[in-house]
Amino acid sequence: MSRRRITLSDIAAGCGVSRATVSLVLRGSPLVAKSTRERVEAELKKQGYVYNRAAANLRRRTSSSVALVINDLSNPFFAEFAAGVDEALGAAGYVTLLGSTNESTERQQKVLASLMEHDPAGIILSPAEHSDGDRLMPVVGTRTPMLVFNRELPHAHWDFLVLDNRRGAQLATEHLLERGHRRIAFFGGHADSSSCRERRQGYAQAMRAAGIEVEPQWLVESAPTRLEAAAQTAALFVRDPAPTAAVCYNDAVALGLSLGLTARGRRPGHDFALTGFDDIPEAAASLPPLTTLSTGPRARGRQAAERILMRASQPDLEPMRMVAPVTLNVRASSGPERVA
Repeated sequence: MSRRRITLSDIAAGCGVSRATVSLVLRGSPLVAKSTRERVEAELKKQGYVYNRAAANLRRRTSSSVALVINDLSNPFFAEFAAGVDEALGAAGYVTLLGSTNESTERQQKVLASLMEHDPAGIILSPAEHSDGDRLMPVVGTRTPMLVFNRELPHAHWDFLVLDNRRGAQLATEHLLERGHRRIAFFGGHADSSSCRERRQGYAQAMRAAGIEVEPQWLVESAPTRLEAAAQTAALFVRDPAPTAAVCYNDAVALGLSLGLTARGRRPGHDFALTGFDDIPEAAASLPPLTTLSTGPRARGRQAAERILMRASQPDLEPMRMVAPVTLNVRASSGPERVA
């Protein structure tokens, strides 16, 4: 009778670790502590496990799955993006493996390590805040193609798909200036995030072109969520004269600010003008409908999926930086022309 093949699960059970940890040891990853590595290696020897690297590489080349790791699934923008990815992958006969990090770099490491167990044909990653390419490389390795979306990674050499953040914020600011506003805030996001930094640059460029010096109190940070933005609304009114309008980091922030303004007795689109960024489906249905930058998140998802499949079939392609255009969609939240 032939002996049953020893699996990663057998090794993991034998030494009390996860399958992902055993796989990291086999790939020589530095993420595994020395004591854990020694324990796993001893169990591999004890059970007589033989790692067939050629077979593993063959599985990777013929994988029918692509990993998608999102930093904030509660944001409707990323739900739309994920739907676009899944549409394109499904049409090509691939399955989407979905992971979420909730803006945690530690969870991101674990999610990626776990997904690598499935030998995906590629990875699409929207990084958690404060991510770094040097930390991700030992987990992802050099064989699996990856596309980074939305936030730029320091020390990274993968394909990068980004929205035209600077131009978008510039368009929104110019629109508010044309409506007669002079005291315009930039509201929401974290300044050390590359997307927020670029949007602030576009805002500042438009303000300078109009001869307006940006006041420090007009730059208000918040987590890019509705609840956090609503809680930070008061920061806009700590000094007189207060801003009369705001360019918001994204639609979730703009909708949160709208709630905060209403709670303070101000009418968005009448007493205070605001713009968003993303054009999520809810933007057109909000009260008032939100003026925002249309980014086509579902189309961006399809674009990311098509690029990662091309990269998987042509691994020698040079990494590419792709900038997706944005367009201003004017609705009622930016109000009528302001009379001086």
